[in-house]
Amino acid sequence: RVLTAGGNAVDAAIAAAATVALTEPCGNGLGSDCMAIVWDGARLHGLNAAGTAPAGWSADYFARKHGGAIPALGWDSVTIPGAVAGWAALAQRFGKLGLEAALAPAIEYAERGFAVSPTVQRRWAAQADTLRDQPGFAEHFLPRGRAPEVGEHFVLKDAAATLARIATSQGRDFYEGATAHKLVAHAQAHDAALTLADLRSFQPEWVNLLGRDF
Repeated sequence: RVLTAGGNAVDAAIAAAATVALTEPCGNGLGSDCMAIVWDGARLHGLNAAGTAPAGWSADYFARKHGGAIPALGWDSVTIPGAVAGWAALAQRFGKLGLEAALAPAIEYAERGFAVSPTVQRRWAAQADTLRDQPGFAEHFLPRGRAPEVGEHFVLKDAAATLARIATSQGRDFYEGATAHKLVAHAQAHDAALTLADLRSFQPEWVNLLGRDF
């Protein structure tokens, strides 16, 4: 759809990534990272939008809270999400249509919901028992007390509004706007280190690539 509207491969990749972040919630999400290698017709460009650690993390922090281990679940397992910033950087530098157009399909899916596919349902069900006690997971992702069945219509409440804010702000809402404030409020309500300064300071990095000619 994005290609037929005049977009290029970068626009289409962003559209696909955003849609998958919505429709495969136990495998992807807006809390993900983004790494990309882009050919511009003359040379390769590397993008590192992998999340960095909150400033409050240290060896002492994890020793005090978790006996020196990094937990597998919860806010203290979450780095600063880089995906949204990565999409915005890609759209600005290499896209043709802009971030709003690239996120439009995902927003449409969020508004109308989607039918859960077999592979997604299997992964969703496999994670249900592990994640159901994580704050907010059962409320949003197990609305009937279970993972959706194959073909069941699923709507993630408020996802369209969140994606729309991200789109119109060129991604900045996720790092300093309403979404950022909601993220930090939820994190700090559960004794996490993440701060608004952590989100505001995150920037994706354009990097040179290691390569070899064959």
